[in-house]
Amino acid sequence: MMQRDAVLTLGAVLGGAAVLAVLNLAVPETSALHVSSFVVGLAGKYLCYAILALAVDLVWGYAGILTLGHAAFFALGGYAMGMYLMREIGARGVYANPRVPDFMVFLGWKHLPWYWHGFSHLPVALIAAMLVPGLLALVFGWLAFRSRVSGVYLSIITQALTYALMLAFFRNEMGFGGNNGMTDFKDILGFPIGRDGTTVGLMLVTALVLAGAYLLSRALVRSRYGKVLVAVRDAESRTRFLGYRPEHYKLVVWVFSAVLAGIGGALYVPQVGIINPSEFAPANSIEAVIWVAVGGRGTLSGAILGAVLVNLGKTWLTGALPEMWLFALGGLFIFVTLLLPRGLIGLATRRPGRTPPAAAEPSPAAREVTG
Repeated sequence: MMQRDAVLTLGAVLGGAAVLAVLNLAVPETSALHVSSFVVGLAGKYLCYAILALAVDLVWGYAGILTLGHAAFFALGGYAMGMYLMREIGARGVYANPRVPDFMVFLGWKHLPWYWHGFSHLPVALIAAMLVPGLLALVFGWLAFRSRVSGVYLSIITQALTYALMLAFFRNEMGFGGNNGMTDFKDILGFPIGRDGTTVGLMLVTALVLAGAYLLSRALVRSRYGKVLVAVRDAESRTRFLGYRPEHYKLVVWVFSAVLAGIGGALYVPQVGIINPSEFAPANSIEAVIWVAVGGRGTLSGAILGAVLVNLGKTWLTGALPEMWLFALGGLFIFVTLLLPRGLIGLATRRPGRTPPAAAEPSPAAREVTG
């Protein structure tokens, strides 16, 4: 039977999305209960961020890999979707050229690059949004984990990866729009982007994908594989001594996490209307880590909660006091690290008179696997 935390999480995600959809489509704009399409679009964006946070929590909370480069996988998924949306424009662009996107016409490209072929079809874009981040994660993870790179060194390498990709995608020669990226999208599967129904539909699809990703991630970490993964996190040397191959367990969750991030990025682009190299910025990966820390590392539900709450605060604060946002974000991370090491979920589940387990103490899963 599904536990209470899972029911609450799914209820909040799916129920909240359904309520927003009804208040947008069924309630007249003159009513005080009407929710604007702008708010629905924001909610959809937050849900995409929640998918990214879920991906980060899998590798940081359950495998002990502090990733500072997951924005790379998120952005790659976004670019795959952006390529499809640019091909959907066809002859409706500024230059009315059905063969190549507007930015290629501007840069003097006469023919579509080979790696753009097939992106006129949404299934191709969706497969690429999962396959490209997954393959990059597979190669990177195989090299890193096989070499037993860990700790701060691995974190720095992941940050270097996303920074290198950002610099590469800034180049016009890459064929992805350079500094400006891709924008001016018209429709998705024939549905005009920006119309109320499309905005609501994208938000609902994102909520469903997030719910599915949460259930799949939950099943993964509660399986025997998940128990071994936590054992690797808490006592890697001991787990290796007992005959397990920690690098294999890390690689599987690393690739799965990258695929989740790519899906989140693919859903993100049609809802924000643009994708450019700034999505690769290392600061975006650091923000994702903060979302997980605020919500509760190693809880899955906390990752979703942290992503939504922190971005709600960011939206409000960047409008009211834009110059204070980065200071507030840094202060929040310090506050949570010092006073709420288990995040908001840990605070909510703390019982009176019960002392939280020490962070260094092996988890029950680790003790079960390692004996």
